[in-house]
Amino acid sequence: MREIIGVIGVIVLIQGAMGALGRIFTDGTGWGILPHWFDLPTLAYAGMAAAGLALTVWAEAEKKRRKGVRPGA
Repeated sequence: MREIIGVIGVIVLIQGAMGALGRIFTDGTGWGILPHWFDLPTLAYAGMAAAGLALTVWAEAEKKRRKGVRPGA
């Protein structure tokens, strides 16, 4: 189940980053698939990227914890 959460986190991270970067560095149209469906502000895309990063880090930390690898060791 954690692997699925990690994959979802990566997808959300990519879509959020692409939307925010597209709005910042182009004429206001975000990159990725979400800007074709929704008109979200740049801060919402940045929040999506942060949430995706948090999900990815959480899933990777859980994977390492299950294997018995401690952080910093």
